[in-house]
Amino acid sequence: MIILIPEYQVSNVFVKEFKVKPKPIQIQGIDEAIRTSQFVRNKVLRFWMDNRGVGKTELFRYNTRLRKEFKFVDDLNSHACQTAVERVLRAINNFFDRNKQISGKKGYPKFKKTTRFVEYKVSGWKLSSDRKHITFTDHKNICSLKLIGTRDLLFLQIEQIKRVRILRRSERYYVQFSVQLDPRDTIKPLNPSQKAVGIDVGLKYFYADSQGHLEPIPQFYIKGEKKLIAPLGKNLRNTTPKRRKPKNRNRKTITKLEFALPENI
Repeated sequence: MIILIPEYQVSNVFVKEFKVKPKPIQIQGIDEAIRTSQFVRNKVLRFWMDNRGVGKTELFRYNTRLRKEFKFVDDLNSHACQTAVERVLRAINNFFDRNKQISGKKGYPKFKKTTRFVEYKVSGWKLSSDRKHITFTDHKNICSLKLIGTRDLLFLQIEQIKRVRILRRSERYYVQFSVQLDPRDTIKPLNPSQKAVGIDVGLKYFYADSQGHLEPIPQFYIKGEKKLIAPLGKNLRNTTPKRRKPKNRNRKTITKLEFALPENI
């Protein structure tokens, strides 16, 4: 039985990544959320293996059963658990697609051992008014994290952020935002002016264009610049306070001379 899930448009989804520095108690919460997401994924995959022919609806219902059965699963946001189920569905769909297209190994869905991220949808998180902090509202004690990076989220609407992912990479933690943008809004098309300008570079002038404009050559520019800078450098050297030589240096010199003199003198 082939299970179909809705396709997502990737062409207009952009990922913006920020670095975060969580506290030790927040690191425990993030790691617990990642392990919970991995637990849900593996349990749903095992349920599909043991019950061949189950569809998308049964897998999501089993996810609801897990939330009622395990307290640590219920502490994680419901949308984060749903993304774990969606990854199982995507693996199953890819498996059936490979069965149709290629021969040999089909890439049977496997259990995850080292999951490095937990993904939220449109709930379970909240951005501050200045878009510099993000707060996770589930019961994993992640709380508020400061976003470190040069990306600016102020020009974005909250509705444009479709996914938020906490990523662990090389013992460091990052927050990724999947933002839905229209490329036509980010890059404005240039209207052709239907005009052409010819440019000629010469020796007597810097350049001349076809519209009759002449740009003179900046002659003796480097020499004039040196003449201006030279007196400034001398004045700076004269006005800069000179460092006085320490007295200990003179004492060391005298001591060396005393040891160098012969004893008969």
